[in-house]
Amino acid sequence: MTALAARPASDRYAFAQSPCGGIALALAGAEVLMRRSGALLEVAHSALIVADLHFEKGSAYAARGQFLPPYDTRDTLDRLEAEVAALSPRTVIFLGDSFHDRRAEDRLAAEDAERLAALARGRTLIWLVGNHDADGPRRLPGEVADTLALGPLTLRHEPEPGPQFGELSGHLHPCARVTSGRGTVRRRCFATDGERMILPAFGAYAGGLNLRDAAFSGLFARTPLAGALGRDKVHAVGWRSLTPD
Repeated sequence: MTALAARPASDRYAFAQSPCGGIALALAGAEVLMRRSGALLEVAHSALIVADLHFEKGSAYAARGQFLPPYDTRDTLDRLEAEVAALSPRTVIFLGDSFHDRRAEDRLAAEDAERLAALARGRTLIWLVGNHDADGPRRLPGEVADTLALGPLTLRHEPEPGPQFGELSGHLHPCARVTSGRGTVRRRCFATDGERMILPAFGAYAGGLNLRDAAFSGLFARTPLAGALGRDKVHAVGWRSLTPD
């Protein structure tokens, strides 16, 4: 991992672009790496952190007559397994809404359930609960919790109101929209002011909320930096470059 260096982005943030395409920065004193997959690596504890996987969202929609290709869980698992293989973390932490609803675990294909269980071999899984999966998994290995302390960081599903030093959360599915003379792009993104961070949704079928939406108002101590997920790297995008939907 690239050592942190003072490299200015818009709005005077300091970060380091990693050879893997990620962005490393100090978050409330903890060294973290924003991965282009949308996962976050907390370095000191070798913890891989993902938010809002929404397993079995496709099957939930199918039950209501809205048919989508039923491969969202498999695609999300493919990307999660790739991150675990690349980083060999000691811990994998799910920031809530890992399942789209309380019956989603029952709808998992046997092969997908086995793949999830296999992630626990040689490491710890920690499932934080969210508003979609308030009970957590019942049959999969790992610990279930509402919040988790990780060094100077506090991990939870839904961000607390007002600036929160050291908070890591998900729930809001942040996206960055950037318009230039060549057109407009909209990408899932990390959102951080260096004190707290909101992770992008990791799930294949999870949507996104524009970072300039009112739902983000008042959450950051200063205008946030977006770590937008590109094809080959995470792009640091300052607030003034972001546009509303």
